[in-house]
Amino acid sequence: MHPLARLAQRFTVDWLDRADASVPPQIMVPGYRVHIGDVELAGLEAYVPATVGQLEQFPGLQLTVHDLVLTEDRLALHFTEHGASTRHDLRAAAWTGVALFAWDGERLTENWTQEDYAARRRQLADGVPDTIAPPAVAPWTTQPAAPDPAAEDVVRAWLPTAHPGSDGVVWDDGRSVSTLRPREVAVAELFSAGDRVAFAATQLDGAERLGLAGLVSVAGGVVSGGVVVSDRHGLLRSRRSG
Repeated sequence: MHPLARLAQRFTVDWLDRADASVPPQIMVPGYRVHIGDVELAGLEAYVPATVGQLEQFPGLQLTVHDLVLTEDRLALHFTEHGASTRHDLRAAAWTGVALFAWDGERLTENWTQEDYAARRRQLADGVPDTIAPPAVAPWTTQPAAPDPAAEDVVRAWLPTAHPGSDGVVWDDGRSVSTLRPREVAVAELFSAGDRVAFAATQLDGAERLGLAGLVSVAGGVVSGGVVVSDRHGLLRSRRSG
């Protein structure tokens, strides 16, 4: 097992699935930084209490990993979180996410994540949880792949115009309808592991912003499939408040 994959296993199983707040200091540096949706959390003193609050809302929450890629210094997960909310009469929900991680060779240092909170909100309102996709068979034994700069260039060129319903990429819960017409994109993190490219980016249309995290495949010089999770919940919330 590669040590970075082992950290990912401890992150998902020991920390989130078991809700063990003693784990983060063991697998993350004290200054661990998290970028999730439009929220920035700097340091474990901010990150751990915020996450514990989510775990208390969803007691027994589980995280199912569907895909994992890694290089020698970066890792990406495509996953579904699922559980029942104490704030919604124990109605259950299952919502997807994509997370990218960096490490220093021993512990995790930074994380970029998007989760489909719009889908979670829908399920908690109507009481009908979505079906969870099959898990990866053996994610923790995944071995590092070498970067492919050409594949990274393809994805950088694709991101400004990427939208649901194109290129065989599944967005969010499959019900997303893009209402943003991006003029540019700001890339926070992007790396490749062979022909797989993981990214965290923000599409920009004037004052409007749509955060994205994805794990896509590149074949024949084009994006040929994969997943994207967007902060459409944050975009709609900003429109209502504006």
